[in-house]
Amino acid sequence: MSSKIVVTGLGIITAIGNNIEESYHSLVNQKSGIGPISILQTIHKDNFVLGEVKKSQDELIEMAEVDPQEPWTRTALFGIIAAKQAFNDAGLDKSKGKIGLVSATTVGGMDRSELHYTSFVHDAVFNAFIDTHHAGDSTEKIADQLKIKDYLTTISTACSSSLNSIMFGARLIKNGIVDKVIAGGTDGLSKFTLNGFNTLMILDKDQCRPFDASRRGLNLGEGAAYIVLEREENAKAEGKKIYATLSGYANANDAFHQTASSEEGDGPFLAMKNALDKGKLSPEDIDYINVHGTGTDNNDLTEGRAMIRLFGDKLPAFSSTKAYTGHTLGAAGSVESIISILSLQNNTMFPNINFKEVINEIGIKPISKVEKKELQHVLTNSFGFGGNDSSLLFSKYVGS
Repeated sequence: MSSKIVVTGLGIITAIGNNIEESYHSLVNQKSGIGPISILQTIHKDNFVLGEVKKSQDELIEMAEVDPQEPWTRTALFGIIAAKQAFNDAGLDKSKGKIGLVSATTVGGMDRSELHYTSFVHDAVFNAFIDTHHAGDSTEKIADQLKIKDYLTTISTACSSSLNSIMFGARLIKNGIVDKVIAGGTDGLSKFTLNGFNTLMILDKDQCRPFDASRRGLNLGEGAAYIVLEREENAKAEGKKIYATLSGYANANDAFHQTASSEEGDGPFLAMKNALDKGKLSPEDIDYINVHGTGTDNNDLTEGRAMIRLFGDKLPAFSSTKAYTGHTLGAAGSVESIISILSLQNNTMFPNINFKEVINEIGIKPISKVEKKELQHVLTNSFGFGGNDSSLLFSKYVGS
């Protein structure tokens, strides 16, 4: 029996598009979704730019095709929209084996509960939103909409959350717990996260510039992305389109600091190295890296050092796509996994927009324009607070 885990469905909604087609169009046309704040209710409205999905609550409810009388968070609505796309794209049939849902989030439902928390004690009008606050609420709502009952769980490991959800999903399949998995993540923008990152002093007031010497911090974003994983033989037997093979994955932790990576990027180095080892590939086999690339001083320097440690003077082409979408936190890994798969599918590497000047300490230059190249293996990184670092390896599907 084949042990290959393949990707058969994709779904995404972010600031650069409401589906796969719109997202790809933005990527190849270098159209960023980061701009002035118009959705989030914040006193910092004129101070920062965000990667907002320019849809109101009512518009998202309509897109998700859910009951408008129920208490919905943006996090749950994004997740439902993207997971439905992936479910339908893969043509999932609940009569053909067990289906699992592994969903990631860091914000949970606080985008709604924070609007009403002062009234919870005194007024029952908004009390239904209390139960939407926790991280598992969006997972449960996605599962309800897709009628998934075989297995569901929520993962929250900061910014590596949805890469870890994909890894966990692959393990569920390999261990025979389920036959197919919808895995990914979702996060809505909230005042809490904007204020929190502002307190950490790692937000850029202008569009972020990952891996640029002038970088000043990140731009927050929102959205969701999910992929469908299943065994190769199942996908072939059902005549599925196969987008890519999930050929390697790893999680590591440098346990260095609550928010910073160690000086030499020990966690990022181990995550990338172990993902390659699991995929039985050497560094020279990697054609492109979709880096974590937040635009913060610490991340870009330490991620760069980790890549140099692993790849030496044969560093593959690399770029960060967070200047398109913003940093979508718990959804970032799955958003960038889909972008990586689009790179493989189209033999296209998307640029590190806003890049101008090399970081002196590492002297490495990301891709700054759309480049065409035959791609076989693409690595994508997501590194979280607390040093929870993950890397996934996607490979062009070759039938066996």
